Amino acid sequence: MKYLKFGVFIAVICLFSCNGNAWCQTSAAKVNTVKETKLSEVSSRENDRLQIQNLIKEMLDWSESKKSIDLVPVLTDSKDSICTGFDLKKLKTNLGILKGTNFFSTQFIDNYEQIILTLSKKMSNKEFGEWSTGELPPFNFANDVDPWCDCQDVPYDTPKPWGLVEVKVINLNSEDGELYWKWGKLSAEVSPDWKDFSYKFKVKRENGKWKISYLEGFDLSESIKI
Repeated sequence: MKYLKFGVFIAVICLFSCNGNAWCQTSAAKVNTVKETKLSEVSSRENDRLQIQNLIKEMLDWSESKKSIDLVPVLTDSKDSICTGFDLKKLKTNLGILKGTNFFSTQFIDNYEQIILTLSKKMSNKEFGEWSTGELPPFNFANDVDPWCDCQDVPYDTPKPWGLVEVKVINLNSEDGELYWKWGKLSAEVSPDWKDFSYKFKVKRENGKWKISYLEGFDLSESIKI
């Protein structure tokens, strides 16, 4: 009878032991799955960041090329000395060029159009007047600094100015995101102002491709201020 009870006791222990192992195996599998999912998400996020970083570099290269646009399409007098208004036909051409680059979302292109149309309306309403072609315009947009980079100069020429630009994520998901870029890998001799500089922008995935939806230098409310 003693041996029977002892045998039952051993069987119960073994049973619980097997169940325990199965539970542990299941829990470990779940933990591994969570880890793999998180690693996959991190990898996907980093891949997106690198794609966006490349997009920004290509856009900045384009902005300084002959293929770029005249950001403020103006009409001038017969002597080409006074800006008398805005060339809306040229604006339409600009919109087509922006779309053709495949860098910009519909939202960004519409925003740029709204900047120029609003400034044109303000001028028609006499909120500001004509200005000399040799002077800065009387509004914020493209005034004194390049809105593509919010700069007048670059901290280095070699390698090419945009080659070391680094993009940092503020928030980013599979459809859109907010980020900023910095000059990246600056030498010790460079002014601290360059090291502290950052430029905010937003992106949106359109037709499976990341596109720029907002640039700090093209902020509508700031650009149309007189």
